[in-house]
Amino acid sequence: MSNKIEFVRNYNDLSTDKGFQFEFCCDRCGTGYRTRFKASVTGTISSAIDAAGSLFGGILGRASNLSDRVHSATWEKAHDGAFEEAVNELKPDFIQCPRCSSWVCRKSCWNTKRGLCKDCAPDLGVEMSAAQASRSVEEVWAHAKMSEEDKKLSESNWRETVRASCPECEAPLATNAKFCPECGAKLKTASNCPGCGYKLTAKAKFCPECGERL
Repeated sequence: MSNKIEFVRNYNDLSTDKGFQFEFCCDRCGTGYRTRFKASVTGTISSAIDAAGSLFGGILGRASNLSDRVHSATWEKAHDGAFEEAVNELKPDFIQCPRCSSWVCRKSCWNTKRGLCKDCAPDLGVEMSAAQASRSVEEVWAHAKMSEEDKKLSESNWRETVRASCPECEAPLATNAKFCPECGAKLKTASNCPGCGYKLTAKAKFCPECGERL
């Protein structure tokens, strides 16, 4: 057994006077493993001495002091040994990321292909699926927020120019109206000749293709 005991921050010491137990957790997902409870020999001895002292009163009145002395030195040594065993037992289930130095569980948070934790190198398939789901939610909200006036713009005429103000009186327009609610000016003009279908320029009075009066 070496003089140095390797340890990490992501562990909990559940040891008591009766024995030793430790649990180690993943820095990323919190998943953990716990060692089996290992009874302490010194804990058993000190309990026996304390019990005898309470049974026989003054005869073993100094037994508790003896128990403390046994516990303070021998128990600490046993605790160190148990902790080192726990580290060696559970270490294979965790791995340290060379980029962020986090200790993560191999089962769920390690990207074996990249040699990094999944915070530093996420699974592309998972990220793509999440991105698609996020985009779908955005589209649902965008559609839900669409006004009734906007819904009237079908795929065939969605490029139709929607004016923000009246070209005659310059009053602001709240909707995609055909006539100005302020002065009554016509806002919608024919974009194609009703006679030949030729595309017209703005404010044309006659069709330049067939002469149709507009």
